[in-house]
Amino acid sequence: MIRPFARLLSARLLVAAPIVLSLCTFEASAQQQIPPAPAPGEAVATPSAPAPSEAPAFPPPDPANFTAASPTKATIDGFLHAIWGSDEVRVWEIVAILKTPSEGVSKVSVLVSEKQPNAKIAQLDFYVLPDQKHIVVADQSGLQMISFGEHPFAEARAELLKRADGPFQGSPSKDLEIVEFADFQCPHCKAAQPNMEKIATDFPKARIVFQNSPIVQLHPQATIAAEYGVCVAKLGGSTAFFQFASAVFDGQDGLSTPDGATLTLNSSATKVGLDPAKVAECASKPETKATVDASVKLASDVGITSVPTIMVNGRPLSATIPYADLKKLIEYQAKQDGAAQ
Repeated sequence: MIRPFARLLSARLLVAAPIVLSLCTFEASAQQQIPPAPAPGEAVATPSAPAPSEAPAFPPPDPANFTAASPTKATIDGFLHAIWGSDEVRVWEIVAILKTPSEGVSKVSVLVSEKQPNAKIAQLDFYVLPDQKHIVVADQSGLQMISFGEHPFAEARAELLKRADGPFQGSPSKDLEIVEFADFQCPHCKAAQPNMEKIATDFPKARIVFQNSPIVQLHPQATIAAEYGVCVAKLGGSTAFFQFASAVFDGQDGLSTPDGATLTLNSSATKVGLDPAKVAECASKPETKATVDASVKLASDVGITSVPTIMVNGRPLSATIPYADLKKLIEYQAKQDGAAQ
């Protein structure tokens, strides 16, 4: 059976019987996970035994199924390599690029399988929009739109290079930039922290940026926690911020009430050597709220709708997938971008 596809843009990929390509949609109710398959979302587990080199026999494409001038097979293949290329056993064949009744919209069909004995073949269909920069796919939540092209993460990367201004650790260079979008009151974000620590250790040449993305509908104290974090970084620098963040995640249960949040945040500020009264005063200022709002806007603009998500040179990945898979995808994206690791 083919492994389910990984999320393409945010955080929820749904797996259906006929495999469908989905993008991760951040839902407010819970941090979604991406299914295991190289898309902008996740990676697949390493096979327990070496995969056979022979690919399954796909039926030959019918020339009559190539009626649209764009996108080209080369563009589609480049896109699929970008999202699935880290999976050594995944193979595919583009079997249709069809005109549709909608002007400029093309339907693409791809057969997908694996280099495994008796591997099944599944079909993936998606629609390329007239701008040639986005596709529409269906998952169990409905229609989703994701970035498309041979370099589907380029636009998000450009936005992050310009606007990801949160505290950072690691290299000052943005050659390999890993941006974490997180919510201090989110349990999944807390669970992702061991992975983030491993990333910092295994990728010393990466610049790891923290961007606030509080989900206020679910976590009423997340915004004030984000505001405190902004002020800790302002008053104490990035090192103090990451120590503060660790303390807040460790004491996350205290954020369940307003009074508990005040105690937890003040205690965390004290632990990093800052005066909690000064941090609280800073947190109450309009410019601090504006900084948090700008981070939330950035998350929205690059397609983030659920946390925890990391963007690796613009490629969205769930921060809670098994670390081996996460590391593999980071290494693959860095290699694709020619970035030092």
